[in-house]
Amino acid sequence: MHLVQSMAYVGEQPWHGLGNRLAPNQPLEVWATQAGMDWSIEEAEVRFVAAGNKNLGSIHAFPEQKVLYRSDTKAPLSVVSARYQVVQPAEILDFYKDLTEVSGFELETAGVLKDGKKLWALARTGQSATLKGRDEINGYLLLATACDGTLATTAQYTSVRVVCNNTLAIALGDSTGAVKVPHRSQFDAQAVKRQLGIAVSSWDAFMVRMKALSEHKVSDTTAETYLRRVLTYSTTNPADRDAITTNERAIRAVGQLYAGRGKGADLASASGTAFGLLNAVTEYCDHHRRARSKDHRRDAAWFGAGATLKQRAWDEAMKLVA
Repeated sequence: MHLVQSMAYVGEQPWHGLGNRLAPNQPLEVWATQAGMDWSIEEAEVRFVAAGNKNLGSIHAFPEQKVLYRSDTKAPLSVVSARYQVVQPAEILDFYKDLTEVSGFELETAGVLKDGKKLWALARTGQSATLKGRDEINGYLLLATACDGTLATTAQYTSVRVVCNNTLAIALGDSTGAVKVPHRSQFDAQAVKRQLGIAVSSWDAFMVRMKALSEHKVSDTTAETYLRRVLTYSTTNPADRDAITTNERAIRAVGQLYAGRGKGADLASASGTAFGLLNAVTEYCDHHRRARSKDHRRDAAWFGAGATLKQRAWDEAMKLVA
């Protein structure tokens, strides 16, 4: 089952092999059409039929909530509170307008997940750095929103390691590098961009840390301890054997990626280093972690359990080089 309903991309074919390939530097109108984002979210009041005598019901409104639906197919998206502020598909793409025209950003993928309940666009920022052994890392800016209550509108800096296409959130100062706008507030694109304004300095600080990780050699014992700290989940039921087995399976899988099975694991930057450990976890989350489909895994790696796990891997890796 695919979560991705439609998307457009530039360059390499994405993780699920779907989507419309575009030539670079297309106008946003082309992106909207090809990514399946050329529709809007409409709203209507919630109505219900109250059963009456002889099955003739009367129709009543429920003003505290409203239904969101697609303008093109009229398919329902969700029922939300009357105060809910909608972010339109066009707003997600428009966010990048001045960034692509003036700041050298380039859209790389955009699309629709879960029939329109979730929307995203991802752009290269133009920032790039190379660790020893020609290990290239590029900067990206992801903007995503959902209209089913699963995600605040989130602008997130991420890095992508070219050799294995692993993604990692970039921390801005002490936060997780994301600006989140809850749906009870109006989405103000310019305000979000102002909050993200420290991007250049945060990229430099991030790469200083990545370099430190790539130069920090770790012993086998340290590696084992690190993996256990990162991959030990607290379970509500201590007798839940399955959780512990899954854990061991994950530790074994990540350990093998670190030991040489992972993409780029043999590069000087990753072989026997803290950077290699971190990348083994990110590769596991992005490409190997059990999931109903590749889409579900990518969704979790960006927004869900995978993202949380990668954050923990980053925090633990930072302790190694502190």
